[in-house]
Formats: sequence, C-alpha cells, structure tokens
Amino acid sequence: MGGPEVERLAALLAKLPGLGPRSARRAVLHLLKQRDTLLTPLATALEETAAAVSTCTVCGNLDTTEPCGICRDPQRDRSQICVVEEVGDLWALERAGVFGGLYHVLGGTLSALDGVGPEDLRIADLVTRASDETVKEVILATNATVDGQTTAHYVTDRLQGAGVKVSRLALGVPVGGELDYLDEGTLGAALKARREL
Repeated sequence: MGGPEVERLAALLAKLPGLGPRSARRAVLHLLKQRDTLLTPLATALEETAAAVSTCTVCGNLDTTEPCGICRDPQRDRSQICVVEEVGDLWALERAGVFGGLYHVLGGTLSALDGVGPEDLRIADLVTRASDETVKEVILATNATVDGQTTAHYVTDRLQGAGVKVSRLALGVPVGGELDYLDEGTLGAALKARREL
C-alpha cells in the first residue's frame, strides 16, 4: 500500500485517539490527495508546533511561553487553583469560560494497576503551590472514575497542612439529563451533592 513511508504515516496516525488502522489509512489517502493544500501545510505545522510548545513548569499546561499564558495573566484569580488530571481537562474548562483562577495539571491519576504512584504525578508541586499564602482554595476537578476519586482523596490528605480550603466539583445529573437514563452511581452522587434552593 504505497510504500514504507505511507505505511509509517498510517501507523503513526493510528496511534492517535479515535483513529484505528482503517481510519488512519483513509486519512493518509486523503492527505496524499490534498498534498499541496493539506499534507505539506500539516507537516510544517506539526514541525513548528513540536519546536515551539513546551510544558509550563508552574502548572503543567502546554504553551509556547514559559510560564504559560494563564499563569502569566494578571487578571486571573490567584487565590484559586483548579486541579485537573490532564491538559485536555484544563483546555475544556477554559473553553467553557467558567473558571477564572489558576490551574494545576497532575499528569494523570493514581493507579495501582498501571503502576502510577504519587511520585509519578505533580502532587508535591501542588502542595508547594497551595502552601503559598495567596492561595485560599484548591478545587479538585478529577474525573468521576475510581482512579479519579482515589487521586482526589489522596490529594485532599496531602493538602491537610497547607491551610487551604479543598473542594470538589459537584457530581451528578448533567444539564439536560433524564433520570431514567442515568446509572445508579451518578444518581447516588447527585442525591448526596444536593443543595438547598
């Protein structure tokens, strides 16, 4: 199928989330058909991005500046740090425009099965940041998975001596959700997180 270069490109694309071998081959074919308008500009953009983007040493975000634009923004509320598992979670919160504080990317979750321990995540850095007197609240925005919950509990324990309020995103019924379609865990979490009107 088109030589070793094409096979290599398809194999690399197949490693992307949501793309299997067949989808990757279709993408390669499309790129090759659009060589001048898509393939060459994409190759240039990938090369430039790889050279320009790095991990923020403060929060763990990916950006072209050090520290990142969020950490440097004087308009951000420095009294709040929102803790997320991955950079994609940070980007999702930024797209929603619902949080105006700072972030901290852990780089994953604790997972005994995958051999991920506290030393593999950016938890110690978070404790150091949270100990700063300007920080008043740490908001845990880990996923509602077993590993996400375990990580949230561990981080909460580690932050005990930091003198900050530790809160967690509410879990439960999504906006527009119908009770009949929700699992028992989601319904239970929603009932426990209820608030007075």
